[in-house]
Amino acid sequence: GMFGIVQGGMFPDLRRRSVEEICALPFQGFAVGGVSVGEGKELQRETVAGTMPMLPASMPRYLMGVGTPADILFAIARGVDLFDCVLPTRNARNGMMFTSAGTVSIKQARYADDSLPPDERCDCPTCRGFSRAYLRHLYLQREMLGSMAMTVHNLHFYARLMRRAREAISRGYFGELVKESGVSDNE
Repeated sequence: GMFGIVQGGMFPDLRRRSVEEICALPFQGFAVGGVSVGEGKELQRETVAGTMPMLPASMPRYLMGVGTPADILFAIARGVDLFDCVLPTRNARNGMMFTSAGTVSIKQARYADDSLPPDERCDCPTCRGFSRAYLRHLYLQREMLGSMAMTVHNLHFYARLMRRAREAISRGYFGELVKESGVSDNE
């Protein structure tokens, strides 16, 4: 199906008008565009929080280009159903991995002799087969295997995050998951 894209920048009146006009058309879902384009986190979240209640909850709602783990949980809590984001792959290509303890920049010298997996709480193929030191070596040597392995890990991390969010919603403890993750309105 086709999605109508709500625009309007950071201007609530323009977003409201965009929602009214887009929702009057026969779309199968709606996308929130024009965020994550350089505005600060607070303004981004205000815009998402202000736009979501105007969109019909009975139709899929898609947030374009926003995608840190905290941003995803924030948006889900406000009714977003779908996301797209380059962060898992772009960060992997730049030596960054998402872990249960936060982000890890494999470029840092402290990982040169680190025999631990990227994330001790992760069961992805990368965490089962690569140490931080080896991933750092691969990254510094510009070996494609390093970027590929970190991409596998980051995508697994995101898939697990979404699985946990779906489970928490279906079992009625999503608010607790958000609190546990440390996501706040001002993060």
